[in-house]
Amino acid sequence: MKVLGIIPARYGSTRFPGKPLAMIGEKTMIRRTYEQVLKSSLDDVVVATDDQRIFDEVLTFGGKAVMTRADHKSGTDRCREALDLMGGNYHAVVNIQGDEPFIDPKMVDQVTDLIRRDDTCLATLAKRITDPSMIDNPNVVKVVFDVRGDALYFSRHPLPFVRGCERDRWIEKVDYFRHIGIYAYKADTLRTIASMPMGRLEQAESLEQLRWLENGLHIRVAVTQCDDSIAIDTPQDLLNIPQEILQ
Repeated sequence: MKVLGIIPARYGSTRFPGKPLAMIGEKTMIRRTYEQVLKSSLDDVVVATDDQRIFDEVLTFGGKAVMTRADHKSGTDRCREALDLMGGNYHAVVNIQGDEPFIDPKMVDQVTDLIRRDDTCLATLAKRITDPSMIDNPNVVKVVFDVRGDALYFSRHPLPFVRGCERDRWIEKVDYFRHIGIYAYKADTLRTIASMPMGRLEQAESLEQLRWLENGLHIRVAVTQCDDSIAIDTPQDLLNIPQEILQ
């Protein structure tokens, strides 16, 4: 099965305009992300952007890039266009966020292994929560899944609710998992979900994966043991990067 890795990277960002071109040590963020993803088992990797500056930067360091429309509402929609632009008869796609310059290639391999399975049309990762403060943090998306590993629901609200127990002890009673924002899709599935209208659950929680669940699709979830990578959301985050990992 031929799997394409796509890194959506747009220039416009409310909190950090031009983020993909931010310098991290002697390399741009998009270059570091691209080079990390190249260490995985993906068959090919491409950056999908809407900006000529990002496109030119990727070509400068020898990477592959495609120009996509600027009006996409999500990275998934941009991946669908990039898949069509690339051609190549790819059977599946892995969507890697462009602001993960230190992503562990093993995480990419883990979700790639899932999507290579015949019984999986959508896949993503989760990690067990050990910090109780994350449970109530709406920026930390929680996921619950069944015994087969198929997602039951994603939410910004704590999931599950623990009845008859003080809230600060919930994490002692049940395992909580946070969603890791990396997705894999069979090529046909990606084209299908990109044409789906937004549903009521997605509108409520602002989580696009709820659109897929609401339409009856199964999302396979694997629990990763990989260490968290350092995501860059604001210019301040650049100052918090340990110098030893910039080599």
